[in-house]
Amino acid sequence: MRTWADSILLLAATTALPGLLALAAASPDKPAAESAATKEVRQLNTQEVQAMLHSDADSLARLWSDDLVVNNPLNRFVDKQQVLDLVKTGFLAFTSYDRQIEYIRDYGNTVIVAGHETLVFSGKMPNAGKTQHLRFTAVWMKQHGRWQEVARHADIVPGQ
Repeated sequence: MRTWADSILLLAATTALPGLLALAAASPDKPAAESAATKEVRQLNTQEVQAMLHSDADSLARLWSDDLVVNNPLNRFVDKQQVLDLVKTGFLAFTSYDRQIEYIRDYGNTVIVAGHETLVFSGKMPNAGKTQHLRFTAVWMKQHGRWQEVARHADIVPGQ
């Protein structure tokens, strides 16, 4: 004969099982049901890479919040205007740029993106012409009705 406690445990197990199976099927970069926000931020990441490849400061200015801060691969902490100036002067430029998102998560009005990048700097950057591998984390927030990047951290992966 089933007790009250056994019934509760059975109900909890059968109710939780579909959710647990969905979590097991999800990968870190793509949850079982990706939100509209993460889909949009994925597209914005693609636009950001294209804008960087084409030194398109105007597009970058639209993608980035006025509050943007970056801890860059040169170990410098810079703001939006400083990065845009680097792009406009040709100091920060690329001949190739591939971004792979390994993690993306929607937290309401904030989306966190992390992964790796393989790129070749050009312009006046140190190591221009050499392939670089970076790890990055970016924070996007919904501001004034649209998604904008507010923070980024990127490090060069040594020894690759």
